[in-house]
Amino acid sequence: MSDSRDTASRDRASREVVLGRVRAALRDAPVPPPVPREYRPAGRDASLEMLIDRLVDYKAVVHRVSEEEVASTVTGLAGESVIVPTGLPHAWRPAGAVPDDGLAPDRIAAADAVLTAAAVAVAETGTIVLDGSPDQGRRIITLLPDVHFCVLRPSQVVAAVPDAVARLDPRRPLTWISGPSATSDIELNRVEGVHGPRHLHVLLLTG
Repeated sequence: MSDSRDTASRDRASREVVLGRVRAALRDAPVPPPVPREYRPAGRDASLEMLIDRLVDYKAVVHRVSEEEVASTVTGLAGESVIVPTGLPHAWRPAGAVPDDGLAPDRIAAADAVLTAAAVAVAETGTIVLDGSPDQGRRIITLLPDVHFCVLRPSQVVAAVPDAVARLDPRRPLTWISGPSATSDIELNRVEGVHGPRHLHVLLLTG
């Protein structure tokens, strides 16, 4: 027992020696200046054209449509099996759309496409954010189908990431989407569809 106490005592003494040397070395260190936070302020005007340019650069397809044209646009591009979240407006749903009322993963993966709304989009980065609201649904329905159709209102487009963060609730399940799912191997060969849909269609509402 005494050996254990002696070892613990030596350890504490050694630790204090090391910490003392660290404190001494830092005693005369300069105080770092405060980090500026005003270099990327929120509140700048958003540019729809910039968002479209970024989305196209990410190989997403952008369609400018009215609310009345959402369903017919999806019908013309997708197959017969389109999954929608239960809170998606009925006017947007193509004929035969399948609401996600707890569908099994294999049923979701077998669907031709998924159609959702969005929470916000960032013009500067071409990023669309989903937050799991009723018109966006569970994260799984936007990861397994090969095609994702996403309806976006102009009022949901913000200039930069700080603007998006200001609008979002960090307690919600946030999914940040910058174009179709893609990755590269060690030789930089691009492979699409590894972690999500290979095709992203953004339906930007005109009204």
